[in-house]
Amino acid sequence: MFDPREKVALFIDGANLYSTAKTIGFDIDYKRLLQEFQSKGYLLRAYYYTALIEDQEYSSIRPLIDWLDYNGYKVVTKPVKEFVDSSGRRKVKGNMDIELAVDAMELVDQVDHIVLFSGDGDFRSLVEALQRKGRKVSVVSTLQTQPPMIADDLRRQADHFIDLATLAKKVGRDPAERPARVVERAPRDDEDEDY
Repeated sequence: MFDPREKVALFIDGANLYSTAKTIGFDIDYKRLLQEFQSKGYLLRAYYYTALIEDQEYSSIRPLIDWLDYNGYKVVTKPVKEFVDSSGRRKVKGNMDIELAVDAMELVDQVDHIVLFSGDGDFRSLVEALQRKGRKVSVVSTLQTQPPMIADDLRRQADHFIDLATLAKKVGRDPAERPARVVERAPRDDEDEDY
């Protein structure tokens, strides 16, 4: 499936990969994920796409985004759009499909093999366009859930389908292994403040 002489690029739909891994019961170790694909060929780029809620003082995804940005990933973000639907409910929208597709088409002439981490059927036409340019496209998602997390037409269009469950031992960690977050607190009145 991979030729060690290939130039490879990863395109990760962050929200889709997160929910797929969570559904099959593990967390992605992004350092190990990079190492896994570096071992398969020349990893030219690894893109990670996610939408962020900008007005939150603390976003639980911010530490991950910062870590990825400093550790070999090209992180692409945009603010989530908020709107009120016709029944008056507040909704948020943060789709990164267009950004991912544009970047893939811009990079297509520099790579041999594109690995798309998403099961979203909207990417079928992107995969087809990349293939018309002579590129091999692998799609990473899962069939281990009911219903499957990958759209059938996307799986059929891809040159190779990689079930994320088969990568779990190489790129995953048990959610119980998550590092504990350090919560800073202000000193109480009866405690000394050392500066």
